[in-house]
Amino acid sequence: MNCKTYNKELTSKYCPDCGQPSELKRIDGHYIIHEIEHVLHFERGILYTIRELILNPGQNIRNYFTHNRTRLVKPIIFIIVTSLIYTLLNHFFHIEDEYVKYHEAKKSTTGSIVKWMQDHYGYANIMMGVFIALWVKLFFKKYNYNFYEILIMLCFVMGMGMLIFSVFVLIEGLTHFHVMTIAGVIGIAYCTWAIGHFFDKKKAGNYVKALTAYILGMITFWVLPVIFGTLIDILSKH
Repeated sequence: MNCKTYNKELTSKYCPDCGQPSELKRIDGHYIIHEIEHVLHFERGILYTIRELILNPGQNIRNYFTHNRTRLVKPIIFIIVTSLIYTLLNHFFHIEDEYVKYHEAKKSTTGSIVKWMQDHYGYANIMMGVFIALWVKLFFKKYNYNFYEILIMLCFVMGMGMLIFSVFVLIEGLTHFHVMTIAGVIGIAYCTWAIGHFFDKKKAGNYVKALTAYILGMITFWVLPVIFGTLIDILSKH
């Protein structure tokens, strides 16, 4: 039997050049489950990641940078999955319609941008993380972390924020008690604590800077679409 990629004769179960197995297993239920486990990194555990980010976010994220990158779920996957959980719960219970649903009298570019962000929280959170990371980098410039490391840290932190919102969406959906305002406070409080904890948990000033950077990042993220959308609409009329 030859390797289908390199057309070389195989003498073992795997090609020595590309690592492809000599015979691919048939796609079945076990294959699907394995793929889901692989994407969510259940071998180590998304629940394990959540626990570590609740108990000691700063130390665990720093360990991810410097010691071991297999203990926690990949940060980009983590924020996308947690955002997806929130999106599915929100679409099922329609909780967000009562709070931040964007309405406009006539169709505009700004409205289209905002609607896209509400429909794609995973990607929108990553983009928001970029703006927050810029402010965090500015406020914590004396620490030896580059922009990309800060962005990865925020993927973990903001992913936990989405899980907090998800829990409260579930509570409000099942009980009909209006608790999403509480969710907003707790979500921002967690993100503030986790960011400050990441840099130096013993410095109270770090939590003030973390809160300021987080809020400024969110404001920047939401203001820019309005500015660009308005400019596009004005230019399209000329």
